[in-house]
Amino acid sequence: MSRHIRAPEGAPARADARWESTALTRATLAALLAAALAAGCAKKGPPTGGPPDLTAPTVLEVEPDSGAAGVSTHVRPSITFSKGMEPRSTNDALDFAPPVPIRQRRWSGNSVTLVLGDTLKADHTYTLYVGSAARDRRGNTLANPRAIVFTTSKTFPRGRLEGRVDAVGFRAASTTLWCYRDGRQPDSTARDFDALGVADAAGNFRIGGLSVPGRWRVWGFADLNHNRSFEPNVDLLVAADTTLDLTSEQPVATGIRLHMVNPKAPGRFAGVVIDSVSDGTGICRLIVAGVTDTTRRVVYEVPENNSFDFKWDPGTYRVRAFRDLDRNRVWKRDTEPASEEVLVHIEPGGEITGFEFVLARPVPLPPAPAPGAGP
Repeated sequence: MSRHIRAPEGAPARADARWESTALTRATLAALLAAALAAGCAKKGPPTGGPPDLTAPTVLEVEPDSGAAGVSTHVRPSITFSKGMEPRSTNDALDFAPPVPIRQRRWSGNSVTLVLGDTLKADHTYTLYVGSAARDRRGNTLANPRAIVFTTSKTFPRGRLEGRVDAVGFRAASTTLWCYRDGRQPDSTARDFDALGVADAAGNFRIGGLSVPGRWRVWGFADLNHNRSFEPNVDLLVAADTTLDLTSEQPVATGIRLHMVNPKAPGRFAGVVIDSVSDGTGICRLIVAGVTDTTRRVVYEVPENNSFDFKWDPGTYRVRAFRDLDRNRVWKRDTEPASEEVLVHIEPGGEITGFEFVLARPVPLPPAPAPGAGP
Protein backbone atom coordinates (compact mmCIF):
# COMPACT_ATOMS: atom_id res chain seq x y z
CA MET A 1 0.00 0.00 0.00
CA SER A 2 1.50 3.25 -1.09
CA ARG A 3 1.91 6.13 1.34
CA HIS A 4 0.17 9.40 0.38
CA ILE A 5 0.64 12.77 2.07
CA ARG A 6 -2.40 15.01 1.79
CA ALA A 7 -1.83 18.47 0.37
CA PRO A 8 -3.01 21.49 2.37
CA GLU A 9 -6.44 22.78 1.58
CA GLY A 10 -6.46 25.18 -1.34
CA ALA A 11 -3.42 23.72 -3.04
CA PRO A 12 -3.84 22.96 -6.75
CA ALA A 13 -4.49 19.32 -7.48
CA ARG A 14 -1.60 19.14 -9.98
CA ALA A 15 0.84 20.16 -7.26
CA ASP A 16 0.15 17.06 -5.11
CA ALA A 17 3.18 15.07 -6.31
CA ARG A 18 5.55 18.02 -6.02
CA TRP A 19 4.33 18.89 -2.49
CA GLU A 20 4.70 15.25 -1.39
CA SER A 21 8.36 15.22 -2.59
CA THR A 22 9.06 18.51 -0.82
CA ALA A 23 7.51 17.27 2.43
CA LEU A 24 9.62 14.09 2.31
CA THR A 25 12.77 16.16 1.72
CA ARG A 26 11.97 18.42 4.68
CA ALA A 27 11.38 15.43 6.92
CA THR A 28 14.67 13.87 5.87
CA LEU A 29 16.58 17.12 6.49
CA ALA A 30 14.97 17.51 9.90
CA ALA A 31 16.02 13.98 10.86
CA LEU A 32 19.59 14.55 9.68
CA LEU A 33 19.78 17.87 11.55
CA ALA A 34 18.55 16.26 14.75
CA ALA A 35 21.13 13.49 14.42
CA ALA A 36 23.93 16.01 13.84
CA LEU A 37 22.87 18.05 16.86
CA ALA A 38 22.77 14.93 19.01
CA ALA A 39 26.25 13.93 17.86
CA GLY A 40 27.53 17.43 18.54
CA CYS A 41 26.09 17.44 22.03
CA ALA A 42 27.62 14.04 22.77
CA LYS A 43 31.12 15.04 21.61
CA LYS A 44 33.42 16.47 24.31
CA GLY A 45 36.73 18.26 24.11
CA PRO A 46 38.04 21.48 22.58
CA PRO A 47 37.03 22.47 19.05
CA THR A 48 39.27 21.24 16.28
CA GLY A 49 41.34 23.56 14.16
CA GLY A 50 42.59 25.81 16.99
CA PRO A 51 46.21 26.34 17.97
CA PRO A 52 47.85 23.43 19.84
CA ASP A 53 48.12 23.63 23.61
CA LEU A 54 51.86 23.94 24.34
CA THR A 55 51.63 25.58 27.76
CA ALA A 56 53.52 23.63 30.42
CA PRO A 57 51.63 22.92 33.64
CA THR A 58 52.87 24.23 36.99
CA VAL A 59 52.30 23.41 40.65
CA LEU A 60 49.91 26.02 42.06
CA GLU A 61 49.49 24.87 45.64
CA VAL A 62 50.76 22.17 47.98
CA GLU A 63 49.40 21.20 51.38
CA PRO A 64 51.39 21.06 53.60
CA ASP A 65 53.52 23.78 52.04
CA SER A 66 57.30 23.80 51.98
CA GLY A 67 58.69 24.91 55.34
CA ALA A 68 55.66 23.74 57.31
CA ALA A 69 56.28 22.48 60.87
CA GLY A 70 54.08 20.52 63.26
CA VAL A 71 52.54 18.54 60.40
CA SER A 72 50.29 15.68 61.53
CA THR A 73 51.76 12.19 61.28
CA HIS A 74 48.46 11.20 59.62
CA VAL A 75 48.62 13.92 56.96
CA ARG A 76 47.26 13.38 53.47
CA PRO A 77 49.34 15.70 51.26
CA SER A 78 47.61 17.34 48.32
CA ILE A 79 48.94 19.00 45.18
CA THR A 80 47.03 21.34 42.88
CA PHE A 81 48.22 21.90 39.32
CA SER A 82 47.45 24.72 36.91
CA LYS A 83 45.93 22.31 34.38
CA GLY A 84 44.28 18.93 34.19
CA MET A 85 47.00 16.30 34.50
CA GLU A 86 47.47 12.87 32.96
CA PRO A 87 47.16 10.67 36.08
CA ARG A 88 49.56 7.84 35.25
CA SER A 89 52.65 9.94 34.44
CA THR A 90 51.91 12.34 37.29
CA ASN A 91 51.44 9.53 39.80
CA ASP A 92 54.79 8.08 38.79
CA ALA A 93 56.48 11.48 39.19
CA LEU A 94 55.64 11.73 42.90
CA ASP A 95 58.23 10.62 45.43
CA PHE A 96 59.12 10.95 49.13
CA ALA A 97 62.44 11.23 50.91
CA PRO A 98 62.92 9.42 53.22
CA PRO A 99 60.79 6.85 51.37
CA VAL A 100 57.09 6.70 52.29
CA PRO A 101 54.74 4.30 50.47
CA ILE A 102 51.80 5.95 48.71
CA ARG A 103 48.78 3.68 49.00
CA GLN A 104 46.33 5.73 46.94
CA ARG A 105 46.36 8.79 44.71
CA ARG A 106 42.91 10.36 44.66
CA TRP A 107 42.24 12.80 41.83
CA SER A 108 39.63 15.56 41.87
CA GLY A 109 39.85 18.03 39.01
CA ASN A 110 43.37 19.45 38.89
CA SER A 111 44.26 18.22 42.38
CA VAL A 112 45.57 14.93 43.73
CA THR A 113 45.48 13.80 47.38
CA LEU A 114 47.97 11.20 48.59
CA VAL A 115 46.84 8.50 50.98
CA LEU A 116 50.03 7.24 52.59
CA GLY A 117 50.66 3.60 53.37
CA ASP A 118 52.41 4.36 56.67
CA THR A 119 52.00 6.87 59.44
CA LEU A 120 54.77 9.45 59.33
CA LYS A 121 57.35 9.36 62.09
CA ALA A 122 57.24 11.96 64.85
CA ASP A 123 59.97 14.61 64.85
CA HIS A 124 60.95 13.75 61.27
CA THR A 125 61.47 15.89 58.17
CA TYR A 126 60.16 14.76 54.78
CA THR A 127 60.54 15.93 51.20
CA LEU A 128 57.70 15.47 48.72
CA TYR A 129 59.11 15.59 45.20
CA VAL A 130 57.05 16.41 42.11
CA GLY A 131 59.21 15.47 39.13
CA SER A 132 59.36 16.81 35.59
CA ALA A 133 57.92 13.55 34.20
CA ALA A 134 54.45 14.74 35.25
CA ARG A 135 52.42 15.62 32.13
CA ASP A 136 49.14 17.35 31.45
CA ARG A 137 46.44 15.81 29.28
CA ARG A 138 48.02 17.32 26.16
CA GLY A 139 51.42 15.76 26.86
CA ASN A 140 53.16 18.92 28.13
CA THR A 141 55.64 18.15 30.91
CA LEU A 142 55.79 20.04 34.19
CA ALA A 143 57.55 23.39 33.78
CA ASN A 144 59.40 23.37 37.10
CA PRO A 145 59.84 20.31 39.33
CA ARG A 146 59.20 20.98 43.02
CA ALA A 147 60.73 19.71 46.25
CA ILE A 148 58.39 20.42 49.16
CA VAL A 149 60.00 20.03 52.59
CA PHE A 150 57.91 19.76 55.76
CA THR A 151 58.40 18.33 59.24
CA THR A 152 56.36 16.64 61.94
CA SER A 153 58.56 18.39 64.51
CA LYS A 154 57.34 21.52 66.27
CA THR A 155 60.06 23.60 64.65
CA PHE A 156 61.51 23.48 61.16
CA PRO A 157 65.17 22.26 61.13
CA ARG A 158 67.72 24.98 60.35
CA GLY A 159 70.12 22.89 58.26
CA ARG A 160 70.48 23.94 54.64
CA LEU A 161 72.71 23.16 51.65
CA GLU A 162 73.11 25.59 48.76
CA GLY A 163 75.09 25.26 45.56
CA ARG A 164 75.12 24.89 41.84
CA VAL A 165 75.20 22.15 39.22
CA ASP A 166 77.62 22.91 36.39
CA ALA A 167 76.04 20.88 33.60
CA VAL A 168 78.02 20.10 30.45
CA GLY A 169 76.18 18.55 27.54
CA PHE A 170 72.71 18.56 29.15
CA ARG A 171 70.31 20.98 30.83
CA ALA A 172 70.85 21.48 34.55
CA ALA A 173 67.14 22.01 35.17
CA SER A 174 65.48 19.02 36.87
CA THR A 175 68.78 17.53 38.06
CA THR A 176 67.95 16.05 41.45
CA LEU A 177 70.23 16.22 44.47
CA TRP A 178 70.33 13.08 46.60
CA CYS A 179 71.32 13.78 50.20
CA TYR A 180 72.57 11.14 52.66
CA ARG A 181 73.49 11.41 56.31
CA ASP A 182 76.52 10.11 58.19
CA GLY A 183 78.54 8.86 55.25
CA ARG A 184 75.87 6.61 53.74
CA GLN A 185 76.40 5.68 50.09
CA PRO A 186 73.59 5.97 47.53
CA ASP A 187 71.65 2.93 46.43
CA SER A 188 70.59 3.89 42.93
CA THR A 189 67.81 1.31 42.88
CA ALA A 190 66.37 1.77 46.39
CA ARG A 191 65.99 5.57 46.15
CA ASP A 192 66.59 5.66 49.91
CA PHE A 193 67.89 9.22 50.19
CA ASP A 194 67.44 11.08 53.47
CA ALA A 195 66.64 14.36 51.74
CA LEU A 196 66.05 15.52 48.20
CA GLY A 197 66.52 18.71 46.22
CA VAL A 198 66.18 19.87 42.63
CA ALA A 199 68.19 22.28 40.49
CA ASP A 200 66.50 25.17 38.72
CA ALA A 201 67.06 26.26 35.11
CA ALA A 202 70.31 28.02 36.07
CA GLY A 203 71.57 24.97 37.96
CA ASN A 204 71.14 26.49 41.41
CA PHE A 205 69.79 24.40 44.27
CA ARG A 206 68.73 24.99 47.87
CA ILE A 207 67.95 22.04 50.14
CA GLY A 208 66.39 22.96 53.48
CA GLY A 209 65.02 21.21 56.53
CA LEU A 210 68.19 19.25 57.29
CA SER A 211 68.82 18.12 60.85
CA VAL A 212 71.73 19.61 62.78
CA PRO A 213 74.21 18.63 63.98
CA GLY A 214 74.80 16.24 61.10
CA ARG A 215 77.23 15.13 58.39
CA TRP A 216 75.79 15.25 54.90
CA ARG A 217 76.91 14.09 51.46
CA VAL A 218 75.32 15.20 48.19
CA TRP A 219 75.07 13.41 44.83
CA GLY A 220 73.73 14.97 41.64
CA PHE A 221 71.55 12.69 39.51
CA ALA A 222 70.83 13.57 35.88
CA ASP A 223 68.15 11.27 34.47
CA LEU A 224 69.09 11.69 30.83
CA ASN A 225 66.63 9.10 29.50
CA HIS A 226 63.82 10.27 31.82
CA ASN A 227 62.88 6.86 33.21
CA ARG A 228 63.43 7.75 36.91
CA SER A 229 66.01 4.99 37.28
CA PHE A 230 69.81 5.29 37.28
CA GLU A 231 71.42 3.48 34.35
CA PRO A 232 75.23 3.75 34.45
CA ASN A 233 75.65 3.68 30.67
CA VAL A 234 73.12 6.46 30.12
CA ASP A 235 72.61 8.62 33.21
CA LEU A 236 74.93 10.64 35.45
CA LEU A 237 75.43 10.25 39.21
CA VAL A 238 78.16 12.55 40.52
CA ALA A 239 79.15 13.17 44.15
CA ALA A 240 80.17 16.46 45.67
CA ASP A 241 83.85 16.37 46.52
CA THR A 242 83.43 16.71 50.29
CA THR A 243 81.32 15.70 53.26
CA LEU A 244 79.50 18.66 54.76
CA ASP A 245 79.32 19.18 58.53
CA LEU A 246 76.30 21.14 59.71
CA THR A 247 76.42 22.36 63.30
CA SER A 248 74.27 24.48 65.56
CA GLU A 249 76.75 27.32 65.08
CA GLN A 250 76.95 26.84 61.29
CA PRO A 251 73.74 25.17 60.08
CA VAL A 252 74.13 26.34 56.47
CA ALA A 253 76.71 25.22 53.89
CA THR A 254 76.97 27.26 50.68
CA GLY A 255 79.10 27.26 47.56
CA ILE A 256 78.69 23.55 46.80
CA ARG A 257 79.60 22.81 43.19
CA LEU A 258 78.90 19.66 41.20
CA HIS A 259 80.59 19.45 37.80
CA MET A 260 78.56 17.00 35.70
CA VAL A 261 79.57 16.07 32.15
CA ASN A 262 77.54 14.04 29.71
CA PRO A 263 80.23 11.78 28.12
CA LYS A 264 78.23 11.65 24.88
CA ALA A 265 77.78 15.40 24.56
CA PRO A 266 79.08 16.86 21.26
CA GLY A 267 81.94 19.34 21.42
CA ARG A 268 82.44 22.56 19.51
CA PHE A 269 85.22 23.07 16.95
CA ALA A 270 85.46 26.59 15.52
CA GLY A 271 88.07 28.55 13.63
CA VAL A 272 89.10 29.92 10.27
CA VAL A 273 90.75 28.79 7.03
CA ILE A 274 93.46 31.23 5.90
CA ASP A 275 93.88 31.17 2.14
CA SER A 276 96.36 33.62 0.60
CA VAL A 277 97.47 31.40 -2.28
CA SER A 278 94.35 31.11 -4.43
CA ASP A 279 91.98 33.50 -6.18
CA GLY A 280 88.95 32.42 -4.17
CA THR A 281 87.41 30.16 -6.79
CA GLY A 282 85.99 26.85 -5.69
CA ILE A 283 84.95 26.02 -2.13
CA CYS A 284 86.91 25.66 1.10
CA ARG A 285 86.32 22.30 2.78
CA LEU A 286 87.52 20.26 5.74
CA ILE A 287 88.35 16.58 5.33
CA VAL A 288 87.72 14.79 8.66
CA ALA A 289 88.70 11.19 9.37
CA GLY A 290 88.72 9.11 12.52
CA VAL A 291 92.04 8.01 13.99
CA THR A 292 91.04 4.38 14.44
CA ASP A 293 89.15 4.13 11.13
CA THR A 294 90.85 6.27 8.48
CA THR A 295 88.64 4.86 5.72
CA ARG A 296 85.66 6.72 7.10
CA ARG A 297 85.92 10.32 5.96
CA VAL A 298 83.48 13.21 6.16
CA VAL A 299 83.83 16.37 4.07
CA TYR A 300 82.49 19.62 5.54
CA GLU A 301 81.87 22.78 3.55
CA VAL A 302 83.30 25.97 5.04
CA PRO A 303 81.18 29.13 4.59
CA GLU A 304 82.29 31.79 2.10
CA ASN A 305 83.89 33.93 4.82
CA ASN A 306 86.19 30.96 5.56
CA SER A 307 85.05 30.78 9.21
CA PHE A 308 83.64 27.53 10.54
CA ASP A 309 81.81 26.42 13.67
CA PHE A 310 80.93 22.72 13.90
CA LYS A 311 79.56 20.31 16.53
CA TRP A 312 81.34 16.93 16.59
CA ASP A 313 80.97 13.85 18.74
CA PRO A 314 83.71 13.33 21.34
CA GLY A 315 86.85 11.71 19.94
CA THR A 316 90.09 12.32 18.08
CA TYR A 317 90.06 13.23 14.40
CA ARG A 318 92.52 13.84 11.55
CA VAL A 319 91.56 17.11 9.90
CA ARG A 320 92.83 18.90 6.79
CA ALA A 321 91.50 22.00 5.00
CA PHE A 322 91.68 22.37 1.22
CA ARG A 323 90.38 24.50 -1.62
CA ASP A 324 88.08 22.36 -3.76
CA LEU A 325 88.64 24.07 -7.12
CA ASP A 326 86.51 21.69 -9.20
CA ARG A 327 83.86 21.26 -6.44
CA ASN A 328 83.96 17.47 -6.58
CA ARG A 329 84.58 17.06 -2.80
CA VAL A 330 87.88 15.22 -3.43
CA TRP A 331 91.31 16.75 -2.68
CA LYS A 332 93.73 16.67 -5.60
CA ARG A 333 97.18 16.88 -4.05
CA ASP A 334 98.95 18.25 -7.12
CA THR A 335 96.49 20.99 -8.08
CA GLU A 336 94.46 22.10 -5.04
CA PRO A 337 95.83 24.17 -2.11
CA ALA A 338 95.64 22.45 1.27
CA SER A 339 96.80 22.70 4.86
CA GLU A 340 98.82 20.22 6.88
CA GLU A 341 96.81 17.40 8.43
CA VAL A 342 96.37 17.89 12.19
CA LEU A 343 94.96 15.85 15.08
CA VAL A 344 91.96 17.42 16.80
CA HIS A 345 90.71 15.98 20.09
CA ILE A 346 87.12 16.84 21.05
CA GLU A 347 86.22 16.51 24.73
CA PRO A 348 82.59 15.78 25.73
CA GLY A 349 80.82 19.12 25.74
CA GLY A 350 84.17 20.88 25.24
CA GLU A 351 85.14 23.78 23.01
CA ILE A 352 88.05 24.45 20.68
CA THR A 353 87.85 27.94 19.21
CA GLY A 354 90.15 30.17 17.21
CA PHE A 355 91.75 27.27 15.35
CA GLU A 356 93.58 28.23 12.13
CA PHE A 357 94.18 26.18 9.02
CA VAL A 358 96.68 27.79 6.59
CA LEU A 359 96.47 26.69 2.98
CA ALA A 360 99.72 26.19 1.03
CA ARG A 361 100.31 25.96 -2.70
CA PRO A 362 100.02 22.45 -4.15
CA VAL A 363 103.19 20.56 -4.98
CA PRO A 364 103.03 19.18 -8.54
CA LEU A 365 103.65 15.48 -8.83
CA PRO A 366 106.86 14.50 -10.69
CA PRO A 367 106.20 13.51 -14.32
CA ALA A 368 105.61 9.87 -14.92
CA PRO A 369 108.53 8.08 -16.66
CA ALA A 370 108.15 7.50 -20.36
CA PRO A 371 107.13 3.99 -21.36
CA GLY A 372 110.19 1.75 -21.67
CA ALA A 373 112.52 4.28 -20.01
CA GLY A 374 115.15 2.78 -17.73
CA PRO A 375 115.85 3.72 -14.18
